[in-house]
Amino acid sequence: MPKTDPQTPPVATWSDLGTGAPDETSPAGSSTWYFRGHNFALAYTTLVAGDALTRADQPDEYVVILPFDSCSVEVRAGDEAEKVTGRAVVMVPPGHSTITAVEECTVVRLVSARSTDLIGRAGNAEAYRVPHPNVAPFAAWPDPPEGYRIRAYRLDDLTVTQDQVRPGQLLRCSTFMVNFLSPRIGPRDPDSLSPHHHDDFEQCSLAVEGEYVHHLRTPWSKSRREWREDEHVRCGSPSVAVIPPPMIHTSEAVGAGVNQLIDIFCPPRLDFSLTPGRVLNEATYPLPQSPQSRRES
Repeated sequence: MPKTDPQTPPVATWSDLGTGAPDETSPAGSSTWYFRGHNFALAYTTLVAGDALTRADQPDEYVVILPFDSCSVEVRAGDEAEKVTGRAVVMVPPGHSTITAVEECTVVRLVSARSTDLIGRAGNAEAYRVPHPNVAPFAAWPDPPEGYRIRAYRLDDLTVTQDQVRPGQLLRCSTFMVNFLSPRIGPRDPDSLSPHHHDDFEQCSLAVEGEYVHHLRTPWSKSRREWREDEHVRCGSPSVAVIPPPMIHTSEAVGAGVNQLIDIFCPPRLDFSLTPGRVLNEATYPLPQSPQSRRES
């Protein structure tokens, strides 16, 4: 894989969303902010009632996140149409599709790096001018055996996976994995944090309620010029942070009320997927034939 300048190793990037001038405003008044990772782009939209988000020629499956109970949209793709209300994760097939707001609401779209028209709009695009050396290139996972279609997963209809560290509602498709973490009421116990790192994939953490401190540590290399001080980045909501490998990280909820974080991975995480029952829709989307398929370009 391409290497970055040894004096400028990859860094975490973050941004408040929904504040400041939007990257895009529709004629109807909907506002969108874009942010990207190595393999994906995130579009955060305040969508006014009756306005629509259209993908005319989407190259692969993409994901819509409805983060709040007040969300209400109609999703159309091909000959299908489905109204989705409340907190949900929706898998949308390739090709032509529209997301129309029934009521004014927040809509988050996730597209892979194959959607080059959206990748270039990201406010942090300069951070990816040179490909990151430790991130495996994007490779979609196998097609669903029953074919692509609208698949809406309403959180109220799903069970919660009981993971000791990160319980939540974990879903995947051919391009993304989304972990809608269990809400945390009040600050996290500072004596029970979970610092960890990833070898070859980024973690995107989207905060939709509350306040978080992202604790970040860059491992030491042989070159002291690459060493960095630890960072403790305080982010409100909505906000997004993208953490490159092998940066050590943990997110600490510090808000007094509800703190809600959604973790995003592109492509899906194999390690989570290999634990039976952890991914709630694992029967719909098959695993790659081998772990090495994640590294195929």
